[in-house]
Amino acid sequence: MRYADRMNLLGTETAFEVLAKARALEAQGRSIIHLEIGEPDFDTPAPIRAAAIRAIDEGFTHYGPSAGLPEVREAIAAHIARDRGIPVAPDQVVVTPGGKPVLTFAILATVNPGDEVIVPNPGFPIYESVVRFAGATAVSLPLREEQAFRFGAADVEALLTPRTRMIVLNSPHNPTGSVLTPRDLDEIASLVKGRDIWILSDEIYSRILYDGVHETIASRPGMQERTILLDGFSKTYAMTGWRLGYGVMNATLAKHVARLATNVYSCATSFVQRAALTALGGPQDEVKAMVAEFRRRRDAVVAGLNAIPGVTCAKPAGAFYVFPNVTALGMTSAEAESALLSEAGVAALSGTAFGSAGEGYLRFSYANSIENIREALKRFEAFAAGRVRAAR
Repeated sequence: MRYADRMNLLGTETAFEVLAKARALEAQGRSIIHLEIGEPDFDTPAPIRAAAIRAIDEGFTHYGPSAGLPEVREAIAAHIARDRGIPVAPDQVVVTPGGKPVLTFAILATVNPGDEVIVPNPGFPIYESVVRFAGATAVSLPLREEQAFRFGAADVEALLTPRTRMIVLNSPHNPTGSVLTPRDLDEIASLVKGRDIWILSDEIYSRILYDGVHETIASRPGMQERTILLDGFSKTYAMTGWRLGYGVMNATLAKHVARLATNVYSCATSFVQRAALTALGGPQDEVKAMVAEFRRRRDAVVAGLNAIPGVTCAKPAGAFYVFPNVTALGMTSAEAESALLSEAGVAALSGTAFGSAGEGYLRFSYANSIENIREALKRFEAFAAGRVRAAR
């Protein structure tokens, strides 16, 4: 049978492939520490779970509007207005099953074949995948360790051409945990002012920030109309399996995105949306406690990695990932990923799973217990010791 050529343009997320390999080893009786998958290891807070059950009992088990239930769009608009300091109306909000539909539909609605989209490298691999699927060209914006994995206007300007249609921002950043500074955002906003360029601002880790307050480029003068802000409930409220995200954009684009939703999945799950009202409007104590625990784990894993001869690791400012430099191992990132899993029982991701600029790095998720993290560090140190000596 013949398949559509466009399927050759789609990429994937290596995290799920490594997870499958790790599970297979566990089925053989191997002890595996999971630092590969990017989801909080905490339970969804009890009030949110109870709200979903209550919504089912109250009959919220039917279709809803493609853009989301009106009361949920209103609550999200109020939350973003309060949290980001920008005016948002409910008709600028589209509620989706997870965050990926926002980035997919935003790209499909704004980018034509032959256009160019600037994407961070390393970066979340689905950006490039969807850009290619849309028939556009993904232009890599290298993020360098010596720049704390950040970038500014000068880095972006060097990549601009008459075909540039969109720039993707992700702060806090996956996989490095870097955070763009207010100055970075100011410079990028000034650069695109007056140009026909969209900004897709992926802020899914906005609440997992260790210092300061989260800022969005949408708050800069003239930027809200051209910014597509992506956020959701998966990371903040440990709701990855609930599949609920949202996009905030200008009202015209929101209508286009909602029409794509109608064609693809009809609507996000109604009782999950009702639970989101409790997530946004209820106590945030469990969120704060989760972030505090992530901070404790971050400090432990960064200190542990930097104590391993030949390994260096920058301290991330947000999210729950570290991106250590492992070039001293004398092997490619992909080789290190495979050997670390098979020999040491530690599941991590190759830096190149996030783009070519990730060569020489591994990504560890510290969304695991401090005890497991310490054991993983112990195994990684033993794994690295002989290889670092051999590489010298």
